[in-house]
Amino acid sequence: MKALRYVHKYFYKYKYRLLAGIIISILSRYLAVKVPEIVKNSINIADEYRTGIVTDLAYVKDELLYNIALIVGLAILSGFFTFLMRQTIIVTSRLIEFDLKNEIFKQYERLSVNFYKKNRTGDLMNRISEDVGKVRMYFGPAVMYTINMLVLFSVAVFKMLKIDTTLTFYTLLPFPLLSLSIFVLSKVINKRSTIVQEYLSKLTTFGQEVFSGINVIKSYTIENSTIEDFNTLAEKSKEKNIHLFKAQALFFPLMILLIGISNLTVLYIGGMQYIHGIISIGTIAEFIMYVNMLTWPVAVVGWVTSTIQQAEASQKRINEFLQQQPEIVSGDFLPDALGGKVTFENVSLTYDDTDITALNNISFTVEKGETIAILGKTGGGKSSILNLIARLYDPTSGTVSIDGVNLKKMDTHLLRKHIGFVPQDPFLFSDSIENNIRFGAEEADQIRIENAAKNAAIHENIERFKKRYKTILGERGLTVSGGQKQRISIARALIKDPDILIFDDCLSAVDTETEEAILMNLKTISANKTTFIVSHRISSVKYADKIIVLDQGQIVQEGIHEKLVREPGYYQEFYNQQLLEKEH
Repeated sequence: MKALRYVHKYFYKYKYRLLAGIIISILSRYLAVKVPEIVKNSINIADEYRTGIVTDLAYVKDELLYNIALIVGLAILSGFFTFLMRQTIIVTSRLIEFDLKNEIFKQYERLSVNFYKKNRTGDLMNRISEDVGKVRMYFGPAVMYTINMLVLFSVAVFKMLKIDTTLTFYTLLPFPLLSLSIFVLSKVINKRSTIVQEYLSKLTTFGQEVFSGINVIKSYTIENSTIEDFNTLAEKSKEKNIHLFKAQALFFPLMILLIGISNLTVLYIGGMQYIHGIISIGTIAEFIMYVNMLTWPVAVVGWVTSTIQQAEASQKRINEFLQQQPEIVSGDFLPDALGGKVTFENVSLTYDDTDITALNNISFTVEKGETIAILGKTGGGKSSILNLIARLYDPTSGTVSIDGVNLKKMDTHLLRKHIGFVPQDPFLFSDSIENNIRFGAEEADQIRIENAAKNAAIHENIERFKKRYKTILGERGLTVSGGQKQRISIARALIKDPDILIFDDCLSAVDTETEEAILMNLKTISANKTTFIVSHRISSVKYADKIIVLDQGQIVQEGIHEKLVREPGYYQEFYNQQLLEKEH
């Protein structure tokens, strides 16, 4: 149970609730254990009347009725305490589940972008849902049934020993075999549970990817092969689950066998003692009731052990992510304001997941209020520069600074708060258009939202929608076109009114007329803002104060449009090519 030690802090957090649950559980089980003693007295008094020891029939009837009333009363009280026990312990487990999910979600948000490149969404979702559900069972039902088992077992065995030591010894003789069986099976269950959870993650991931890429699957008519792949994975998952449940299935038959042996022992040994006058017939009935009362606690040992082993396997998977430290560690420098002067000094960046060097010893400076455009072939390192400015990654070597302060020393939250970032692949949430735009500034009113939309040249499109700004977008913004997605993302960045604007090829899906309108608006908006524009269109970058051309992670050309268009090289070739395309 090494992995589960991590979550034992929640036992301390909810100690009073759990303590109340334990006390209530003890009371509930203690009342339940009183019943066999009353049954014994009832049988004994009936036997005494039969043998002539007691001759008053009215007295016997009164005693039996009193005992029946007592049994019913104890059952009602025990049931009431059981209800209270579930209200304390099970509810506590739900509170712990809530806390653990929040802790995992918070950790997911802390982890760097690189973490998400190495891990699949389906697996992340499975750990915060299915795995946490398994851990909750450890805090709730497993704890509750363990308390019940310990209390019932302790009280019942104590009473049995008090009545007859020899009969108790023979009754409990099979129990060491039970302990050994549990020890062996728990190891097997732990191993198989881990494999089952891993396959569940694979299934979740596969499903998530299929549903996200359903357009591609349908357009390539590969539905049948996708179903076959899913069936293959599901079949393997089924086999692993059956393999697990085969081990779990051994518990209950074994428990029933041991209890059956104990019952037979009571009948034989107890019967012989009754014949010799050592114990009464009521005592045999009491013992049989105690043994059968122990049936559930003993049987639940298997279930609890299985549950704990599954929780251990799940928590081990959760700990893998909880114990990871984010690669991007925030600094503690909190500037009063952000000027916007950005400097790259001998910066190199190699992505550790692919070992690709995206940037190779580049240096440049962008003054506050300047607009810099970055061009280059695909894979040249354009987006990598933008990711470094937003500190989604740290350079492998060299320094990126703003206003002379190394980004590693600056508070990351404050830095990103002053940046408006429109990524290459804009992401829209399954929410209204206005909330997607307001995502950049939660306090923004309707006028501010509409102004941002107008600057992004999307306002007129939104007005044509039936519900206008209240229109709910589909998952990842599927309800709108690619160009509309890009412009809503631009509006989201503009509404922040940031000091630094970053546009990563975010006008590729709009027509040239709309592009021109957006660029004219940006020229006014970004007058006092440092602006970075990555584009594959000359029309998007020709008004920039500085243009950088990248090739294989290095700056091969630098200057303004008028200079670069006359200078032999990539920019001139690119300009002439687009000029020809425009003429045709």
